[in-house]
Amino acid sequence: MQTFRHFTVLFGLFSFILAAAAQAATPIPKPPEVGAKGYLVEDFLSGQAIAEKNADEPLEPASITKLMSAYVVFTEIRDGSLSLSDKVRISEKAWRTPGSRMFVEVNSQVTVADLIKGMIIESGNDATVALAEQVAGSEDSFAALMNQHAQRLGMTHTHFVNSTGLPDKEHYTTARDIVRVARALIKEFPEYYRWYSEKKFTYNDITQYNRNKLLWRDESVDGMKTGHTESAGYCLVTSAERDGMRLISVVLGTKSEEARADASQSLLNYGFRFFETHKLYDAGKKLTSSRVWKGSTESVDLGLSDTLYVTIPRGEYKHLDASMQLHEKIIAPVSNGQALGDVVIRLGDQTVADKNLVALQPVAEGSFWQRIVDEALLYFE
Repeated sequence: MQTFRHFTVLFGLFSFILAAAAQAATPIPKPPEVGAKGYLVEDFLSGQAIAEKNADEPLEPASITKLMSAYVVFTEIRDGSLSLSDKVRISEKAWRTPGSRMFVEVNSQVTVADLIKGMIIESGNDATVALAEQVAGSEDSFAALMNQHAQRLGMTHTHFVNSTGLPDKEHYTTARDIVRVARALIKEFPEYYRWYSEKKFTYNDITQYNRNKLLWRDESVDGMKTGHTESAGYCLVTSAERDGMRLISVVLGTKSEEARADASQSLLNYGFRFFETHKLYDAGKKLTSSRVWKGSTESVDLGLSDTLYVTIPRGEYKHLDASMQLHEKIIAPVSNGQALGDVVIRLGDQTVADKNLVALQPVAEGSFWQRIVDEALLYFE
């Protein structure tokens, strides 16, 4: 069993502590009641859930599916396999796909950029299938790519059988899994994310409007995607940023366009009103060091591989408690990024964050003489 050394981290390491300490704690009510089969509100930076209901229940996503379709397409562009200027021939299958449409014409040539806008802004099923066929040769092969990316992103309760979200009993996901792909889109592809805030798109002399009503109601909202089928109900994924804090909400299975917009707005307002997000430590910054036995050097610097953010009730920052737990004996060799302990952040009895402390540089084995000396010293430890 691994043993640890424990010690408290000085709050001088936290930024904004003086300003935060002056705030008074805000009483936190229960989340608002909304008429949805499932929902989740999560902070973008910390990844912490603020409010949820049936967030891990597999549900039909309808056109929310197109978030993953876009993620696959953007990945192909990033990897150089596809270009925004490439022209795609519209197949009869794509042209005939039922549901919402961009109104592309069969056998016409349409740029990838226009098809992406048709998929994102107009939720065009024809545009989405055309992109899927361009990327993978067929929609079935594209769905297999979608599932591969879903597994890589940790979407463990998701399975796709098509690119559009048309109903199928084997096509499902969860609110929590949807947030995972939404966060990945925003983080990895900020240059394309801007399309999710566009309110209208004109193609073939036909202008269609984004179905996300919150783009008109709330200036902090800049995405992301609507969805609707008879069986899935009305769904909405929303991303909004206020004063540097970004929240993502997922609402699945409401009864109308108005209901999904109202539910999303209520959940976002609740999150922004009663919670706040703080950066505690930067990635790669030395937080402490630890003795290394039998190594070419006697110590190793420890820090975090990713920047650590926490989301907590407003006014509670001054009550955070941070501690580190280090492995009792660290024996060389040590590889860069090797986990050698934990940083634990608590608020009262609740653990807010628990992240690995990792080596910030490698430590090779020491000389034969150094190993012999340290072996003797360890005997008396």
